[in-house]
Amino acid sequence: MLEVKGAKLAELEKLLAALASNYRKADLQAADLAMLDYTVKLTRSPGDMTEADVGSLRAQGFGDRAIHDICAIAAYYAFVNRIADGLGVELEGCNA
Repeated sequence: MLEVKGAKLAELEKLLAALASNYRKADLQAADLAMLDYTVKLTRSPGDMTEADVGSLRAQGFGDRAIHDICAIAAYYAFVNRIADGLGVELEGCNA
């Protein structure tokens, strides 16, 4: 079976399915869960972000550069999605 960084394809598919349905129930390390919690909150309720949210990342060992990158990537995806939504852009190959 195909292996990616030691994980079999079936294991990766199971992880992807869990991430897609409810990432909090996926088999993740604490640092990955903290990162996803941070990005979900930043995406859904950016005005509610506090210093404690950054603190939760620091507590998991993320440094300044990693925290910046996590924030920037989440913010960039939100920005691009809002531009696309605002212009009525549809995904290629998507039948409406």
